[in-house]
Amino acid sequence: MLSASAPTDIPHSKQAAACPESGHAPAVGAPGRGLLRVARVDGASAALSCASTSPLRLLLPRARGPLVWAVAASHGGGLVGGDEVSVEVEVGPEARALLTTQAETKVYRTDGPGCRQALRARVGAGGLLALLPEPVSAFAGSVLSQRQEVDLGEGASLVLVDALAAGRSARGERWAFRSLGSANHVSRQGSLLLADAVRLAADEGPPLPGRLAGWHLLATVVLLGPLLREPAAALLAALAARRAAPGDEVLAAASPLGDGLHLRLAARGVEPGQAALASLLSFLPALLGEDPLSRRP
Repeated sequence: MLSASAPTDIPHSKQAAACPESGHAPAVGAPGRGLLRVARVDGASAALSCASTSPLRLLLPRARGPLVWAVAASHGGGLVGGDEVSVEVEVGPEARALLTTQAETKVYRTDGPGCRQALRARVGAGGLLALLPEPVSAFAGSVLSQRQEVDLGEGASLVLVDALAAGRSARGERWAFRSLGSANHVSRQGSLLLADAVRLAADEGPPLPGRLAGWHLLATVVLLGPLLREPAAALLAALAARRAAPGDEVLAAASPLGDGLHLRLAARGVEPGQAALASLLSFLPALLGEDPLSRRP
């Protein structure tokens, strides 16, 4: 998930800088394109280049430090029919970067073409990339297709969260979108490790609200690489020992994936689900040097 509603409160920095718009180097061309390049420079991670074109806006709350912090937002407050957003991320050897969103990504109703989002990332040897967007909230009648592809170099690590909220439940728009597809492909040095996809469509099978009755948040978590080996092993052991009970607010299950894990979560409320994700990822402050989920309930 790459774009979000317009920024209101950038975390951890009152001096967050916007990446240059098209026309400033480096140019990224077509609308909705973004580029972020991060490298290890003089003992710190630094943003070497960053650019975005409307409706996408990339912000840099931290352009240099233990990790580069980038935030994706949208000039229009969300995605409308026909929007296409595409981001390329390069994280150099031993560098660290975090890409998140300022708020949930709203997807608005369309009677025509749907919206598309894509992210392609490469992480160099020993590097780390954390993809931690807020959930997508697809409104009634909306259409969204998105895909994230990450290629890891030798010894590189990845944290990936892909979450979907039911929509504007207070207005009766629970799982009322026309269709939504989300795919995550992760490889290491060109060899595929994970091909994961979710597709939900109103015209395929029984009505979505009935199929997903009682659930308000779905999420996928991927942890891979040497830096995530111990947290992944601890999570796998904890989840294996946990017994699900009727009425549980949150259900989570994980399976080993290389030196990490692939986890799926379902929650009966958005806030309990996000709180559960924050608990499952409670190791992140020690890994990243700060808590990227501290804004959540």
